[in-house]
Amino acid sequence: MSSATTQRGSRVTTAEPKPVPPPKRPRRERKESGFVAFRTALTAWLSRPLASFHLVLALTGVLTVIGIVMVLSASSVASYNPKTGSGVYSLFIKHLVFVALGSVVFWLGLRVKLERIRRMSATATVICLGLLVLVLTPLGSTVNGSQGWFKIGEFTFQPVEAAKVALAFWGAHILVIKYNVIHQWRHLLVPVVPIALLMFALVMLQPDLGGTVTLAVVLLALLWFAGAPKRLFGVILAGGLAGVLVLAVIAPYRLARVMSFLSPDADVSAEGFQANQAKLALADGGVLGKGLGQGAASWNYLPNVQNDFIFALIGEELGLIGCVVVLALFGGVAIVGLRIATRNIDPWIRIVSGTLTVFLVAQAGINIGYVVGLLPVTGVTLPLISYGGTSLVITMLIMGVLANAARHEPEAVAALRTQGPGKFGRLLRLPAPDPYRPPATRKAAGRSGAKAARPAPRAARPAPAQERRRSVREPVRRSAARTSTATSRGGAARTTASRGTRSTANRRGHR
Repeated sequence: MSSATTQRGSRVTTAEPKPVPPPKRPRRERKESGFVAFRTALTAWLSRPLASFHLVLALTGVLTVIGIVMVLSASSVASYNPKTGSGVYSLFIKHLVFVALGSVVFWLGLRVKLERIRRMSATATVICLGLLVLVLTPLGSTVNGSQGWFKIGEFTFQPVEAAKVALAFWGAHILVIKYNVIHQWRHLLVPVVPIALLMFALVMLQPDLGGTVTLAVVLLALLWFAGAPKRLFGVILAGGLAGVLVLAVIAPYRLARVMSFLSPDADVSAEGFQANQAKLALADGGVLGKGLGQGAASWNYLPNVQNDFIFALIGEELGLIGCVVVLALFGGVAIVGLRIATRNIDPWIRIVSGTLTVFLVAQAGINIGYVVGLLPVTGVTLPLISYGGTSLVITMLIMGVLANAARHEPEAVAALRTQGPGKFGRLLRLPAPDPYRPPATRKAAGRSGAKAARPAPRAARPAPAQERRRSVREPVRRSAARTSTATSRGGAARTTASRGTRSTANRRGHR
């Protein structure tokens, strides 16, 4: 260490240098390090085996709680009817009953084995087709101009909601079976597309344009995740747009909705009333909102606010922040659902997970789209948030199936079978999932050209039987070649000794 030396007469003094303080870290570095630490912790948590399962449980719980709170705020005025004796909490109590029933259905979708659901998909599709036919008979009831409900006491059941899930399960099963021949148009389209078109026709006879649109979303998602060629989607979308235009022109009330969407200020008291009131509710909410129970939309200024337009009440009472939270939650549903689809090996689980995720997110997008004025009003509910009924119960079944699929990820299967079911598994009494085993290829199926499908990456597919036999025989051939080489190099003495040993053993055996 250097020191400064000064001389004053005969006295020499040495001055020690002052310690130099270390340079301060810039604030930007500290912020970046904190962000990096958060990102590292988040990545480590997402890499856990059951991260997808826990995310599905969290998203389902949060969206359901938001729906309970908003239905309580939206339905109190609409529930009160002194003529029938219904109080301000009658609709809210019904919603709680549907939430309880949906929780049981969620547990069933989580606990029943996915192989069993796949086997039951064909039967469920036939039952749903029968119900879609029966609802058009005098057994069905008309609600809001559509004969699409069965009334059972004070409760109603809408078969089109169950038909969407049945189509997803059964369509994925058929497309997986035909995966090796899916490049042929007749195997790709038959029988999934004809059955879907039959469902479209039965739903349009009710008539229910919103149900038809969501059924079409299920069909498109099935074909997309099955690997259909992209040019097919162009043809389907063109045909779908043409069909929507024809249906809008032939029905006066649909044409009025389209015209009110194109010119919303033309008649704000007739067809455009709900759309304009929804925009006013969103504008009144501002950034922070008016507070729960303080919105004017729930006082019959916006009809059916607890059903199709509950997002407008969220914007009025919770403001822009509440709307962003809801959008973020549905964005989380999209990310987690597609994560489950990509991390699974079973092709049926992959197609079903992707299809159900796209269906839920598309339904939420359609609902929010016509509330904010980006789409015509179609009467589609907001999943898990709108007032309960068949839609709420079926949506919770879908979330249960997604959670079940999350437990079938390879890392999750390994962790559950080695480390135990975990807290949620013990609480819900969930069985350990079985590891995926690809189906065996049958010779008869190979002759007919309809092998068992395995829509997995080419590198992940099991080798054919000839290649597997070749891979087994090759090491045997190599070891035999090494043995013969070593024997030839051993010399005549070793060969003579081995022959002598064999002859002695043979003589002993004869004795």
